[in-house]
Amino acid sequence: ASRVQVCTGLRLDPYFSASKLVWLLNHVPAARAMAEAGELLFGTVDTWLVWQLTRGKRHIIDASNASRTLLMNIHTGTWDEELCTAWDIPIAMLPEIVPSSGDLATTASGLLAAEIPITAILGDQQAALFGQGCLEAGMAKNTYGTGCFMLMNTGSKVIHSQHQLLSTVAWQQSGQPTQYALEGSVFMAGAIVQWLRDNLKMFDSAPEVEELANSVEDNGGAYLVPAFSGLFAPYWKSDARGALVGLTRFVNRGHIARAVLEATAYQTREVLDAMEADSGVQLAELKVDGGMTANDTLMQFQADVLGVPVVKPVVAETTALGGADAAGIAVGFWKGEQDVIDNWAEDKRWEPQMDQAEVDRTYRLWKKAVTKTLDWVDDDVR
Repeated sequence: ASRVQVCTGLRLDPYFSASKLVWLLNHVPAARAMAEAGELLFGTVDTWLVWQLTRGKRHIIDASNASRTLLMNIHTGTWDEELCTAWDIPIAMLPEIVPSSGDLATTASGLLAAEIPITAILGDQQAALFGQGCLEAGMAKNTYGTGCFMLMNTGSKVIHSQHQLLSTVAWQQSGQPTQYALEGSVFMAGAIVQWLRDNLKMFDSAPEVEELANSVEDNGGAYLVPAFSGLFAPYWKSDARGALVGLTRFVNRGHIARAVLEATAYQTREVLDAMEADSGVQLAELKVDGGMTANDTLMQFQADVLGVPVVKPVVAETTALGGADAAGIAVGFWKGEQDVIDNWAEDKRWEPQMDQAEVDRTYRLWKKAVTKTLDWVDDDVR
C-alpha cells in the first residue's frame, strides 16, 4: 500500500480505476485475451470522448485524469510498469498520457462542420480548481455537489499526505512543469439533503431544507454523521455507518435539517485541517462552487466553522470554465494564467461571525459523534 501511495498519490481503494479494470479483465469473457492481442483498449470518459471525436485516431488521456487510475507514476507522468505488472494489466491497452492543455487532437473530418482542435482535457475537480483561479500554491476551492471535493494547489511539488488525503496531478500545460494538488473527498453532502427529501419525506424539494433549518436557532444538540457509504477523507473507513446522536425529545425536524447542513460544513473543516497540516499553509479564504452554495445558511456556517471567508464566483460552473480557460490559453485566446485570474469575479462573500469558543465547542461534539460511527460494522458481513 505504501508503494502505491508514494507512486500514485492515491490509496488502495475500489473508487479508482485499476481494480475495476482488473475485474473486467478477469470476469468478462475473452476480455483479457482481447487486451493482450491489442483488440481491447482502456480509458476514462475523456479518453472515450476523444476516441469518438477523432473516430478512433487518438487514444489519449490527460495527466490529471491518468493520475486517478492507480496506474500512473505522478512523479514521472508515465504509466508505472511495476504497478501494471502487479495488477496484471497489459500496458499496451492504456492510452497515451498527454498534457492537460495544448495541441492534443483534432476532430475527424466530416464529423462536424469543420475540423476542430481539441486543446484541453482536465479532470472534473482539477478543472474547477483552474476555473476558480487557484493557480498558486496554497490556494484552495471546495465544490459542494452530491459530495464535496476540496483541492489545494501545491504548485510543482508533490506533497505526500500524512493525514489521509490524496496527492494528485492538478494539470500539466504543454511545455510547463506539472502542477499538483492535495485532495480531500467527502461523499455525502447534497446527497444528505436528498436523503431527507426522498427517504424521510421531510420536504418536497431540496431548497426547502434551508427554510426548515432556519425554523430553529441551532441544532438542538443533534449531530448527524452521514457515513452512509463509509467515511472517506480524512478517515477512509468503508465500514463506518451513519449516526444521528445527541437526540432528546426536544429535537424536531428543523434541528435534524440543521444538523444535515452542519454535517457538510464539519466534514469540510476536517478535510481543511488535514490539508493545512500536510501543507503547512494556513488558508486565507476558501473559494466555493456547486449547487449547495445557493444555501446562505450553509455557507455562513461554513465560514464560521473554518474561521476564514468563504467566497463564491459569478460563474458558478467552474469546471466548464476551467476547461474553457485551459483551451483558450492553448490556442492563444488568453495570454496566460493571469488572464484567468483577471477574468474571475466575486459574486458573494461570507465572513466568519460565530464566537470562537462556540465554534470550538460544537466542533468538539462533532468529532465525538464521528467516533460513534468508526467501529460500526456488521460482523456477519465482514
